[in-house]
Amino acid sequence: MTLAADLLDIATRIAREAGDLAARRRREGLEIATKSVAADIVTAADREVEAFIRAELARERPDDGFFGEESAAQESASGVTWVVDPIDGTVNYAYGIPAWAVSIAAVEGTADPATWTAVAGVVYNPVSGEMFRASRGGGAWLGEQRLSVTGEVGPAGGLIATGFGYDPATHAPTLERLSRVMPIARDIRRIGAASLDLASVAAGRLDAYYEKGTHPWDHAAGVLLVEEAGGRVGGAPGGRPGNAMVVAAGPDFFDRLAALLEPELRTSER
Repeated sequence: MTLAADLLDIATRIAREAGDLAARRRREGLEIATKSVAADIVTAADREVEAFIRAELARERPDDGFFGEESAAQESASGVTWVVDPIDGTVNYAYGIPAWAVSIAAVEGTADPATWTAVAGVVYNPVSGEMFRASRGGGAWLGEQRLSVTGEVGPAGGLIATGFGYDPATHAPTLERLSRVMPIARDIRRIGAASLDLASVAAGRLDAYYEKGTHPWDHAAGVLLVEEAGGRVGGAPGGRPGNAMVVAAGPDFFDRLAALLEPELRTSER
């Protein structure tokens, strides 16, 4: 078994167990706290699920690094780092909207999306039971179905997903950006979980996704899914997916969308 396949097996098992734990905690009731701003929340389940994932990974591969949303980072002694969002879409989770996921990626390199290479990743939605999986060179999969991004986008435009930041100061620029994108959009979706948006691009359920302000754990696994499904990904800084911008689409639609996001992509490089 290759390293990528081994890491994917580990991520798949742990994501399923972690997702089932999160679902149980959701049924039992929520304990919610505020993070950066009033709309940015964290639940006790976020922290418990990340602790569970971290402990399981340490048991399986004690020399690997860890980079998660809810706890301190750990340097890697093996060259592999796990990038984890225990519950992506916490607001959906808190409200009972069935669009949240466990996202786990294994990357080679440091805990910096500008430098790492993702080798395995999973995005698991416990409510739907869907487990999206990808390994470098091994394709992207949903169950036994190999995933493929959409091909040519017709004159009606693409079905495009995006997100809005929690900080109210970001809302006006986000809406201005959306107004630039609308001429090539069939419609817009705002699902509320970046990992699921990217998985949906990989599965051909969306033609494209873009968002400013995401964190590495939001997109580490999803970006690999899109790449292995034949899509293109980019963003900023450095032309790679990052906090300044994440862009993902099928090969034929990517340039059209990226051209409309060029002001953000160019400004971030200065």
